[in-house]
Amino acid sequence: MTATDERGVSDLPPSAKLVFKVLEYNGPLTQKGIVEESMLSARTVRYALERLEGVGAVDEDVYFADARQNLYEIVSEATIERGADVGAADD
Repeated sequence: MTATDERGVSDLPPSAKLVFKVLEYNGPLTQKGIVEESMLSARTVRYALERLEGVGAVDEDVYFADARQNLYEIVSEATIERGADVGAADD
């Protein structure tokens, strides 16, 4: 089973899969960076990011170089495990 299958990305539209791969190969990027790398329209990238966030495959954070933008990155296994540890501590 591949990383994309494990995160539920395999059931998403091709544009979301492409955005996932762009983030996988390039690391964290802004929406503008994803548009440039993927050659998709800004609207398509926004939709793809919404879908990826919906399945928990992508995380959104503040881009400190320009706070008007967000930085998107693939949710790592370590992040998932930390979230599980925090959830367990809350119980």
